[in-house]
Amino acid sequence: MEPVRFRITEAARMAGVSASTLRLWEAQGLIEPIRTASGQRLYSREQLDRLQEIAWLRREKGLNPPAIADRLRREDAPEPPAGGAAAEASAPEVPVGLKMRRLRQAAHETLEDVAQATAIPVSVLSTFERTSLGLSFKALHELARHFGTTVAAISGQEDYDQRESLVRSGAWATWPPTSPGVTVQALARGQTLMECHRFQLAPGASSEGTYEHEGEEFLHVLTGSLEIVLDGDKFFVLEAGDSFYFESRRPHAWRNACGQETVVIWINTPSSF
Repeated sequence: MEPVRFRITEAARMAGVSASTLRLWEAQGLIEPIRTASGQRLYSREQLDRLQEIAWLRREKGLNPPAIADRLRREDAPEPPAGGAAAEASAPEVPVGLKMRRLRQAAHETLEDVAQATAIPVSVLSTFERTSLGLSFKALHELARHFGTTVAAISGQEDYDQRESLVRSGAWATWPPTSPGVTVQALARGQTLMECHRFQLAPGASSEGTYEHEGEEFLHVLTGSLEIVLDGDKFFVLEAGDSFYFESRRPHAWRNACGQETVVIWINTPSSF
């Protein structure tokens, strides 16, 4: 099947700019379209994603062309080669949105492909890839499952190879803050059979929808309270000191409905979360 190509007028319309703006971006070195034998400009789906990102950086971030070019270069930079513990310690952390973009590109999928498979709007996916923000907890889980990975893996919590894990109080590694009001901290590091987390939920924070996955899970409320909905019609309110256990393949959703922060110990097994 021939790859899809967009003419300059089509690409400009989908990027929300004019055709002359695309020509200007080409002159500024921000994009290099495909040229036909007759000199006609064509754009691939990947280049269309890039055009939409450039438009967003100009409109929402107010970046000038040199700043945009620098940001795009950093995003496209290859992973640094392995160089021992010292190199790993000094290597900058890859934003989770950029990790998702690399997973999508490795799968040779467009934003439209992922949106159709996960029911997450293209605009939300595009914003998440650029900023690592704006994705609900439910959507983040669906996205990880679509790419055959887990939320813990893309959050960098499986990048350790050790037979035991000691995490001191307050020294928890924190997941990237993708969902508003939800802070997830890892209580154990490495590729474990159990995923052990500490959830801090601001008032009103929720999963923003129902999700499911393989395995079983256990939670214990330390402070505040938590509403759990199973199978769409079974409601539970957990108060401080309460514990709950259920099969993860049952559709479940949760929300902090009280007026204070809720803190929960949450354990999933196996590592499918």
